[in-house]
Amino acid sequence: MEGHNRICIFNPEHDLCLANGGAHFVPPQSALRFAGEGAALMGILYPEAVCIPASQAGEAYQRLGEQERVEIIPWGWNLALKTTLLKQHIPERLLPSDQYLATLRALQHRTTVLPLQPDTRAVVSPDEVAELLLQHPALVLKSPWSGSGRGLRWVTNKMSDHDRLWLQKVVRAQRCVLAEPRRDVADEFALEYYVQHGELRFVGFSLFASANGVYQHNILLPDSQIATRVNFSDSDRHALESWLTQHIAPHYSGPLGVDYLHTTDGRNHLSELNLRHTMGLLAHEYLRQHPAAEGAAFSPSAWMGRLAPCPRRRKC
Repeated sequence: MEGHNRICIFNPEHDLCLANGGAHFVPPQSALRFAGEGAALMGILYPEAVCIPASQAGEAYQRLGEQERVEIIPWGWNLALKTTLLKQHIPERLLPSDQYLATLRALQHRTTVLPLQPDTRAVVSPDEVAELLLQHPALVLKSPWSGSGRGLRWVTNKMSDHDRLWLQKVVRAQRCVLAEPRRDVADEFALEYYVQHGELRFVGFSLFASANGVYQHNILLPDSQIATRVNFSDSDRHALESWLTQHIAPHYSGPLGVDYLHTTDGRNHLSELNLRHTMGLLAHEYLRQHPAAEGAAFSPSAWMGRLAPCPRRRKC
């Protein structure tokens, strides 16, 4: 669009801001430092845009001449980011409403996808966890809003006193805790989408690795190879897309990713829904632009000049 300018904001602290929920939340310095160092990552998806951390948005807007037709595209929208941008004199007309941001945060509560997670339960007391441990001696407990591997606890056989205190604290702040069986994971993958005007558009698959819930890297493979590797059928995808179209698309616009665990018994289990940009989306686009990178491990550090072969411990 002629005269249309984009400011892309890399705010990887987004999930922490959602978990806190406050308009004036200040993320850890480590997250803000990563935002500054990795801001150019957004250029993979938006090569024509100004790609910056949130702290530089006001300067970028002024450099564009404070034009009427400016689009703000963040890694993810949250109330703390909106407050930060308003303080830098970004016009409110360029930002989402508080009501939209409240709806977005509510959709990101892990209970939203419970209908797609038959083995996951929302619990509010240690007694409920104890009952589940009789069926599944090893559980993962998840806070409804969390990010970067935070908000996860692994419980085997019984809860410790620390586990009980943690659960009670999370329930007070976030209404419940999600409990699910620990799984023997062979692969982790995601389906990447964009939503616009209520319509869902499939972008592709991504394959990634994490350690204790913390993202490590993506593995650059074509969609067909990933779908075959994790045995994700067209009917599986259509069922997911039908649910997303009904429950998410009417309320959200932007990129989204749906993470899955592929277990050693050949089953797939929906892990979480991310209503934001994802590293999988970046990796998918990077491979489209650079097909010779197939088989490499993609991560922020790898993209910044150190793309490496897939780690030997994983079969790619």
